[in-house]
Amino acid sequence: MSTATAAAHETGRRPARQKKRTGRWVAVALALIALLVVVLGTKVVPDGQQEEVAGPAAFDKTTFGAEQFPTVQEQVTERAVPAPDLAAALAADPEAAAAEHGVEAAGNTVYSTTFTGVVQEGQGGIYDVAIEGMPETVTVRIQTGPAINGTELRDATGSFDFGQFTNQIEFQDAGAALNEEMKKQVLDPVDPATLSGKTVTVTGAFTAINPEGWLVTPVSLEVQ
Repeated sequence: MSTATAAAHETGRRPARQKKRTGRWVAVALALIALLVVVLGTKVVPDGQQEEVAGPAAFDKTTFGAEQFPTVQEQVTERAVPAPDLAAALAADPEAAAAEHGVEAAGNTVYSTTFTGVVQEGQGGIYDVAIEGMPETVTVRIQTGPAINGTELRDATGSFDFGQFTNQIEFQDAGAALNEEMKKQVLDPVDPATLSGKTVTVTGAFTAINPEGWLVTPVSLEVQ
């Protein structure tokens, strides 16, 4: 091979070698960058703080009801409008009544109310209550269990919304937990079978699905 040919051959090999070396250095640099990202993104947690950064504890119905019902009870009581006054406001201007006294929940309006009246005959734990000053067209009933239906206690104050819970199941469980705790604290001391004919003072919440039929979930019930 002539000197010129060898030189040309060597010149052709050098760029290939340089490309291989450049490729190796790029790979090494990328690996170092990736390692730095991992190291800088890793947070060392002291033993005593591991539980704190582990995220929120799993939702527990019993704990939620016991912790939240006293607050719900207080807030419903504070918001409660005497039933005759609320009935008059709803009859006069439903939209204004909703804006002033109601809480919107799932497309319906939930109201807090309070009243004293005489318990009528009931069925399935639901009793009509005759209240002085109420329009004759409006029927007020209270539910006393054993099954407490609805999510009025969850929705009446506006304190709880879907975004505070992991999913729809937890959101529904929150309502059920408040109902169960209310039963323990409010309804268990009362014998529903003996309520007919007695005067009761009730504070609670209802959803205005039918403006002429209120089904009130109580947060307090006093038998006189």
